[in-house]
Amino acid sequence: MNSISSPFPVNAFTSTEYHLQLSTVTGFFQQDDNATDPDRFDYASSNLGLINRTYPSDLLFDPTGTKTQWQRFEHFVRKLDANPGNSVHYKVLFVGRHGEGYHNVAEAFYGTPAWNCYWSKLDGNGTITWSDAHLTPTGIKQALNTNAFWRHALSEAKIPAPEAYYTSPLDRCVATANLTYADLPLPHSCPFRPIVKELLREALGVHTCDRRSTRSAIRAAHPSVTFEPGFPEQDPLWVPELRESTSHHTERLRALLRNIFATEPGMFVALSSHSGSIAAMLRALGHRPFPLQTGGVIAVLVRADRAPGPAPVVPVDPPVPAPDCGSGVVQK
Repeated sequence: MNSISSPFPVNAFTSTEYHLQLSTVTGFFQQDDNATDPDRFDYASSNLGLINRTYPSDLLFDPTGTKTQWQRFEHFVRKLDANPGNSVHYKVLFVGRHGEGYHNVAEAFYGTPAWNCYWSKLDGNGTITWSDAHLTPTGIKQALNTNAFWRHALSEAKIPAPEAYYTSPLDRCVATANLTYADLPLPHSCPFRPIVKELLREALGVHTCDRRSTRSAIRAAHPSVTFEPGFPEQDPLWVPELRESTSHHTERLRALLRNIFATEPGMFVALSSHSGSIAAMLRALGHRPFPLQTGGVIAVLVRADRAPGPAPVVPVDPPVPAPDCGSGVVQK
């Protein structure tokens, strides 16, 4: 597609024979609970929000009570998914927001109204550049903090290492994934090999920070990445005049998740994405809103039910133009 005025086929990755209905399974993570304040949530000190509780499989798996909470949770979830011929499957998503980027700094400096109506359309301001925004030093530090969390969690909490890694093609997400998972003591069976997924990117259009670089430039900057099949050289989705609607964004992320469930055999999956796309992902899963700070991470237990017939067509709103600045909005 050349313009988001022609909606992306958001019901892709389904067949005429069946479709996947995705939903959040609650009761296992603090972030599922309405009593958990996202502004006070600390993924590192809360064990990624995993609730301290028992599971039906504990009696046989951990009769002496020596296993960690994550070991018991992993065993429980794998047993849920183990029935042959089951039409229900589960995955645990480790969803991370990229570290602070230069576009975040610019929006904070100019204010959101001026950013949305004027500055976000530019490549930069002559001092900093935010087109396909890179990480700031603070963003790099946030990603390294997440790396330290994983290093400790793998050895002490016995959290299962991701079995697959997916990232948005935008530089700040690829860089965050590399800093987060590189050089960790990962199992040989599950090495860090990030796969770039086009649909995992931020809301489309207008904002140059959300316009991706060419495939060649991404490869040159991040040689370790793998591109999903058919990933094109040029950005096919971003346009300067129109911004993707919220409902279209949600259905795009639903299509992405259906694709991952249909093609990814791993149960524990890491995703490096953006605030808006994580919000869209959670809406698609029926999860409560849970905004993340830059560099933040949450875990989500997802159930996929295989339902007969093609996926229902969900109406989506058309894209919208950037807001008009009016008078007096752009002050700096």
